[in-house]
Amino acid sequence: MKQQLSIIKIGGNVINNQEHLDAFLKDFEALDTLKILVHGGGRKATEMADSIGLEPKMIGGRRVTDEANLEVVVMIYAGLLNKSIVAKLQSLGCNALGLTGADANVITAHKRIVKEIDYGFAGDIDKVDAKTIRVLIQQGIVPVFSAITHDKKGQLLNTNADTIASELAKGLSKDFEVELIYCFEKNGVLEDIDDDDSVIEKINSKRYQNLKNEGIIAEGMLPKMENCFDALHNGVQKVIIGQPDLIGNRTLKHSTLIL
Repeated sequence: MKQQLSIIKIGGNVINNQEHLDAFLKDFEALDTLKILVHGGGRKATEMADSIGLEPKMIGGRRVTDEANLEVVVMIYAGLLNKSIVAKLQSLGCNALGLTGADANVITAHKRIVKEIDYGFAGDIDKVDAKTIRVLIQQGIVPVFSAITHDKKGQLLNTNADTIASELAKGLSKDFEVELIYCFEKNGVLEDIDDDDSVIEKINSKRYQNLKNEGIIAEGMLPKMENCFDALHNGVQKVIIGQPDLIGNRTLKHSTLIL
């Protein structure tokens, strides 16, 4: 029987709120399953870019990363945020290890091919080294991934954290029974973005297309949903989107189950 592995991605305003982040990390540490944490940090990167006069650009929920903005996201994602999260987990007794895709060559990617839009130094994932990650997990180490990958030619790449979580889940699903959980500040996928209680409890691919066509699911939620269904179609057992508190109480009260 496969061991259960929880892959949890944290992002949104939770990253910017130290009190909420600390509460989440305490719940994460208490999970009694094998686990991996993936974190974003786009809003902190945007704040840093603004403070030094760089103008961040988003298209369809994805960041356009020129050379200057790449330096910012590497500093924030792989540096300040990643190491702060790792240090907090260590203080809670969780033996965490902060990683980018370049570390031990665990995630390789290529610079996104320019079609209609040039996303700059954005990375699309080619391979996850499940074997190396499995060894770390089985040694009692909890990987904490930032949203940075590399191309094996010396180039770091900004890679969507939701995609990293999904690709990790897919890559490890042969060895583990994987559940993928996306945590952010909302109660789940909302029918009305201005009503936190309008949670859509379950979404399958047909309903997703309808919600997308109606414009209910749009912008930054689109790539997240695409990653959810991609994971489910490639061996992942369960995908949930919701509030960070669902990690602690393991209920679906504040979440959406993707089917």
